[in-house]
Amino acid sequence: MQLPLPRTIRAAACGTALLAVLVMAGGTPASAAPPPPLPAEALAAGLQQVRDAGMPGVFAEVRDGKQVWRGARGYADVTTRRAMLPGFQHRIGSISKTFLATTLLQLVGEGRLTLDAPFGDYLPEYAIDGVTVRMLLNHTSGIGDYDSVLFQSGEDIERIRSVTYPPDEVARIGLGAPRTGAPGESYAYSNTNFVLAGLILERVTGRPAAEEMTRRIIRPLGLYQTYFPATSTTIVGPHSAGYIPWYDGELRDFSEYNMSVFWGAGDVVSTSADLDTFFRALLRGKLLEPAELAEMRTTVPMDPAFPDAAGYGLGLYWVTLPCGQVWGHDGLVFGHSTISWHSPDGRRQATIAENMTHYALPGQPNPITDATFEFLVTALCGTPAPAPTAARAAAAAVRPPWLTPVPGAPAPTPSGR
Repeated sequence: MQLPLPRTIRAAACGTALLAVLVMAGGTPASAAPPPPLPAEALAAGLQQVRDAGMPGVFAEVRDGKQVWRGARGYADVTTRRAMLPGFQHRIGSISKTFLATTLLQLVGEGRLTLDAPFGDYLPEYAIDGVTVRMLLNHTSGIGDYDSVLFQSGEDIERIRSVTYPPDEVARIGLGAPRTGAPGESYAYSNTNFVLAGLILERVTGRPAAEEMTRRIIRPLGLYQTYFPATSTTIVGPHSAGYIPWYDGELRDFSEYNMSVFWGAGDVVSTSADLDTFFRALLRGKLLEPAELAEMRTTVPMDPAFPDAAGYGLGLYWVTLPCGQVWGHDGLVFGHSTISWHSPDGRRQATIAENMTHYALPGQPNPITDATFEFLVTALCGTPAPAPTAARAAAAAVRPPWLTPVPGAPAPTPSGR
C-alpha cells in the first residue's frame, strides 16, 4: 500500500550481536552433487549493512533446497534494546494478497468462479461495467485505492489505530475514490481490488474469508505462526515494534493496530519460515493445478516503459534480478515491511522483514533501501549485487511504498546510522 507519512530521522543506537545460523536439513542422495552452500558470511554482512544504514531491526530467512540460513540484526525495541530475532511474527501486509488470490484460483479450478466474468456477477451491489474478477486480481480494474481517502495525514493514522472497519465500508470508500483508468487499460495498484476479492470469496463459499484461507492453505501446509488477527490490535506471538519516524523526531510504534481496515488486502501475521513454506508449495504446484498456476503467472507490466523489469500476475509478481526472474510479493503496514522473493521453481528463497517504514523520499537513493535490495540479490543470486546498481533497479521495479512522505511535512532526508 502507498501511504503518505512524515520525515525520516536517524535510527536508534547501534545494534546487538548478529544472530545467524546455517542449518543443513536432511541429506543429499549419493548420486547427486550437493548444491553450493549458502553464502552465510555474505548474508550476515548484508543484514549488518541494512542495520548500519539506519534500520532499527531486521531479520531474514534464506533457503536453497534443504539448506536454510536465518539471521537477525538490531533491536526489536529501541527503548528496551530487546534484540531482534529471526523467528518473530510480523505483519506481512500485501503478501496477504497472494494467499487470497491462491484461494480464489482454487475456486476457479473447482468451476465455482470464472476469472473473466464481470465481478458484478458475484457482487452485484458493487458492479462496475467492464471490470472482471481477473482485473481485480492483477490491478487493472481502474478502481481507486481507499488508502488515498482514509490516510491523508499522520493524524488519520493515529485515529484509525483502534477503529473497526467492516469490509463493505472499506470497499465503498475505495469505489468512491478517483478512478485510475478504464477497465483493463493498465496496471495501477489498489488495495480496494482485494477487499472486493475477499468479498467474492465469502459470497461464493458462504464462509468468512479468513476461515476459508485457513482451511485451504494455512492448516494443510502447517503454517502454525500464520493467522488473521481480525479486529485484535495485538500480535499474539513474539514480535518487534513497528516504527514510523514521526513529526517530532521520535520513532513511534504502530505494532498495535486494528487491521480490519486492511481486510483482504494486508491483514495477515506470519513469519519468514511460514512464508517460505507457502511460496515453495505455491510455485511447485502443491496448491494449484497447472492451469490455475499458469493463470496466476500471466502478468501485465508494472511499468509499461520498462516491461522487462517487473510484471504483476494474480496476486503474485516477478521482478528481474541479475540472475533472472524471481517471483513473490512484498507487503507493508505501518511500521512493518516484508519482501518475500523466490526462484521460479521455489528452490532458492529469501524473505526479509524490517521494523521501520516510511523513511525516505520516493525515487531517490536511500541507504536502507539500497542495502535491503542488495541483501536480496545476494540471497537469491549467490553473489553480492553490483552495488548499488542491481539493487536500485529491483527497488525501482516494484516501487517500494515505504518511500512516500506526508503532504505538507518537511521533506525527508536519507538517514545514516
